[in-house]
Amino acid sequence: MAQSIRDVMTQNPECVSGETTVADAAKLMRDKDFGGILAMDGGQVSGFLTDRDIAIRVVAEGKDPNRTSVSDVATTDLHTLSPDDSVDDAIKLVREHNVRRVPVVEGAKPVGIVSIGDLALERDKNSALADLSGAAPNN
Repeated sequence: MAQSIRDVMTQNPECVSGETTVADAAKLMRDKDFGGILAMDGGQVSGFLTDRDIAIRVVAEGKDPNRTSVSDVATTDLHTLSPDDSVDDAIKLVREHNVRRVPVVEGAKPVGIVSIGDLALERDKNSALADLSGAAPNN
């Protein structure tokens, strides 16, 4: 069983500027098969945009994804992990804050993303969530 987030995270997360349009970010998410993408401003992680954010904060609100920037709709109240944090730390954070994906940062640099699917695969490879997560790359 892995001891640290470094062992279970998806490495080298995709990042975009906060000024990137939601449409462009969505295309990148589609092309790379990611459910979320980090927003960067001034060399630091400033937000996290998920497919759900796009559905709820853009589409359902009638906003134009070609005119809406990532920073306008991304989640900015971020909870992050260090690659040296434990899997138990990640599980606790996910439960306490009801999040599905957590950015992993080292200093100010984004180095990965850990999802509930990654954690499920790590803890119980036979769980239904692990089965689903294992079938879909880059959760």
